[in-house]
Amino acid sequence: MLSLSEILIQEHGMQSFEELKSAIQRRAQQGEIFFQMDVRPPFKDTPEEWEDILESVFTSSRPG
Repeated sequence: MLSLSEILIQEHGMQSFEELKSAIQRRAQQGEIFFQMDVRPPFKDTPEEWEDILESVFTSSRPG
């Protein structure tokens, strides 16, 4: 299971919510099946509806 905190730790150079979305999209395309949002993204540009946005990015990027 892919967790948001894991992405933030592994890709600690990210500076924005947009970069996070790209990282999640890459992971989904690589075959991750489950995504857990266990922390709030620490970026200034994180929108209020961040959970819905990240779920949508993950779901729409999965193959098949």
